[in-house]
Amino acid sequence: MGKSDKVMDICLLAGEIMLTYGAETYRVEETLERMAKAATMKNVHCFATTTGIFLSFEEEGKDDHMQMVRVDDRLQDLNKVTEVNQVSREFVNGQLDVETAEVKLIEIAKAPVPYPLWLIHLSAGIAGSGFSFLFGGDWPDLLPAFIAAILTSVTVVEFERYLKVRFAAEFMAAFIGGTAAIALVFFGVGDNINQIVIGSLMPLVPGVPLTNAVRDLMSGDLVAGVSRGSEALLTSLSIASGVAFAISLFL
Repeated sequence: MGKSDKVMDICLLAGEIMLTYGAETYRVEETLERMAKAATMKNVHCFATTTGIFLSFEEEGKDDHMQMVRVDDRLQDLNKVTEVNQVSREFVNGQLDVETAEVKLIEIAKAPVPYPLWLIHLSAGIAGSGFSFLFGGDWPDLLPAFIAAILTSVTVVEFERYLKVRFAAEFMAAFIGGTAAIALVFFGVGDNINQIVIGSLMPLVPGVPLTNAVRDLMSGDLVAGVSRGSEALLTSLSIASGVAFAISLFL
């Protein structure tokens, strides 16, 4: 394997990790171009969308080299994005060679989620109860919003694990969260059903895709911005459909 092949591999691996775990497409393109240029490649061009990365460059005295990688999963782990950024900076500054950078990137890609699942669900419950209070709920609404938000978080994780269709999992999670909020108020736990339902849906709000869509559009990446915005819109429709279904059945 020649030098250009190795550089192509580490660049695409870095971009795949960043795109999978929530980085903006313009940041992916800038990182890959800096890494390729630091490896003395010429005519470097990178084009990234939300589902794929195209990278081409020319090694001195040889033909152009071009590859693409498809990215199917879209998760949120900004810690991994930060770690890849650090590896790219060290590579650009000459502190890492190609082989060492590849080892570090593989370690980042294989690293498990730094927080246990129970802590993620517990945090979702705390966030849900906090938002229900911020949106006008009273102190008695904190507990039912906490419980409903935890059920929402558990449902979306477990359904996505088996269905492999994120929008269906989000629909079911919104339905379960809305149903739990209605049931808890019906049995006298909590007073303001609207604020409790809002709190139960907070773990599903597509904040990262919406933010990245705006940042991609502002940086001129229109294809990536529109596709991320469409993804956020579909998620919002899934949430709205799920909670509307629960309300139509039980209220």
